[in-house]
Formats: sequence, C-alpha cells, structure tokens
Amino acid sequence: MTSSLSHAQHHTHRYNETKKSTWVSVWVNLVLTVLQIVVGYFGRSQALVADGLHSLSDLIADFLVLYANLKSHRSADVTHPYGHARIETAATFLLGVMLVALGLGLLWNAGMKLQDPKAIQAVHVATLYIALLTLISKELLFRYMMAIAKRLRSQMLVANAWHARSDAASSLVVLIGIGGNLLGMRFLDLIAAVLVAFMIAHMGWKMAYQALSELIDTALDENEVNKIRSTIKATPGVVGLHELRTRKMGDSGLVDAHILVDPRLSVSEGHHIAERARKRVLEQHDILDVLVHIDPEDDLKAKPSVHLPSRAELITHLKDALQGALPAPERIVLHYLDGQVEAELFLPDSFWSQTDQVAQLQKRLDQFLQSDTLFRVVRLHKLLHHFGANKT
Repeated sequence: MTSSLSHAQHHTHRYNETKKSTWVSVWVNLVLTVLQIVVGYFGRSQALVADGLHSLSDLIADFLVLYANLKSHRSADVTHPYGHARIETAATFLLGVMLVALGLGLLWNAGMKLQDPKAIQAVHVATLYIALLTLISKELLFRYMMAIAKRLRSQMLVANAWHARSDAASSLVVLIGIGGNLLGMRFLDLIAAVLVAFMIAHMGWKMAYQALSELIDTALDENEVNKIRSTIKATPGVVGLHELRTRKMGDSGLVDAHILVDPRLSVSEGHHIAERARKRVLEQHDILDVLVHIDPEDDLKAKPSVHLPSRAELITHLKDALQGALPAPERIVLHYLDGQVEAELFLPDSFWSQTDQVAQLQKRLDQFLQSDTLFRVVRLHKLLHHFGANKT
C-alpha cells in the first residue's frame, strides 16, 4: 500500500513540475515571439523574423508538452496495458518533424532573397536590442528547464530544454548577423537567417530520429543493459541468463529475460526466483516492467522439447510399452530436457514387497529404454509416508 502511494505521489509531483516549467516557457516564448516578429518585420531583419518563427515553434512545442504530460501519466488500462508513456515520444516526434519543415521553409525563403543582393536593406538598430534580449532569455530558460528535466529524468523536457538552447544559439547568430548589417555588411543578416534555418532543421531531425528509434522498440543503452544483466544474474537461484531484450518506453524501459534455473526445482520455487529477479531489476533500475521467463535449460543451445507429446500421451505410451507390468503410480514427475523425457515414478509400498513383479518391471524398462525415442530415463521410487505439520 505504501509503495503504491509513493508511486502515485511521484507521478503527481512529476506532472506538477513539468506543468510549471512548461508554463514558464510558454510565457517567455509568447513575449519573445511577438517582439521578434513585429520588430523584425518593421526593422527589416530577415534573421530576427526567422528567429521569431523559431520561438513560435517553441510555443507550439510547449503546448504539445502540456498535452503529452497530461495524457502520458494516466494509469494503464485495458487498451493500454503498458500505460501511456509513449505519448511523450509521439509528441517529441511531431515536434521534430515540425522543426524540420520550418527550417527547410526558412532556408528556401532566405536563399531566394540572397539571389538579389540589391534588394537587401539595412536593418533598424532596435532589432539588435531584441536579439540580445532573446539570447539572454533563451539561455536562462534553457538552464532552468534542463535542471528540472534532469531531476525528473524526462526525455520530453530534455528535448524541450535543448530546443530552448538551440534558440539561444540561433539568437547569437542573429545578433552577429544584425550587427554586421548595421556595420555595412548587409548580406550578413540573410546569412544569419540561413544559419538559423539550418540549425532549426538539424535540431528537428535529431529529435524526430531519436523519437522514431524509441517507437520502433530500440534497445536501451548498452551500458544499462549490461547493468540489468548483472542484476538478474546476481539473483540467488539464477543459474544463467539468455535472450535479454529491452526497449524504451517514454523515460523508462521494458525488459524481457529468460533465466535458467535448476531443472528439477518445483514450479513454485522457480516462480519465486523469477519474481525475486523481477523485483531486483525494478528496484535498482529505471524500468517500467520486467517479464521473466523460466527455462530449465538454455534453449538457444539445447535441443528443444516442444515437439514432445503431452503428459497424458506420454503416460499412456509408457503403460502400453510395459504391457501391464507397471502398477498405478501414486505420483509421476516428468522432466522435459534436451529433447527427451526423464520420468520419476513413485510407486506404492505394497508393490515393492512383490519381488517378482519388481524384477519384471525393471527388465521391461531396460528393454523399453534401449529403443524408445521419447524417454531417456525412467526412475522408480518407493513412496514413503512421512509425518509433518501444516500451519493453520
């Protein structure tokens, strides 16, 4: 109950912090967008207008983050059993595609104007002050958002913070371009616009590519996978590990693992070992869920046993081959190993007192095992009745 409560509190805190930082970004970008586009247009600075459109894309991105943050932290349901974390990934992908389109559009517009140098005008000095204000604001916004993103370990907030840093870098380019224009090198303003457009497109491509990698179930970082492997193998009772698969899910990940255990353990003990391995991974790593499959042998190396008949068919086959020499066992344990079956038959005490029948059964078993392709070993056990106690 306590762990569930703390988990819910964690998500509530995460949601509130993300919402707060994003609204700060919204207001900063809203003010800067209006200033850059208006002053850039009337001040005849193509670079400042381009940077203003970049800030506008930030504003749209902020609303995408708010929407994704609201939807992605909903609990798992019937149609989304793994939760809604990938809404963040989808929002990041959409943001990346939008930035690529914006960057290419600005590149085209600036390139067309560069073909007519005579049409390039001198910019107004007010554009320089707005570019400087934008540079300082974006850098401060980046540092603020990155601090929160690292604390919350949010991929989406990291992407949005770097988006602000790309704006700060582009604002520096704009500042240089406007300054050059004011000093008489008018073409520098358009060159700055081209560089800003390229930076926008590059950042968008990077974000979209990373998000797409997650959507197609790209594995976690190799170093993290090795740490998870070590955690599972260190679990008491785990003999080996193979087929460890991971995939990203928002800011977390999903893990599938096949563990080897002693093939003659009980089902409940094997399950207990698997649950302990799962619990250790969830406690020591930032993982959303772990699926642990129990194997009695390394099925990547050993001959698989999936072709073997079911329990009922095997017992019928054994009884028919022994031609009535086998009394009704009180308990039968089957081990499917290396493509064949090992059987343990627990026979009643009354059978073992009949020496002739025991010898006949053993003789037929020896003959049967020499040619049978299904059974490799058949062991006979005397069923002893022990006294014990049950906890009531």
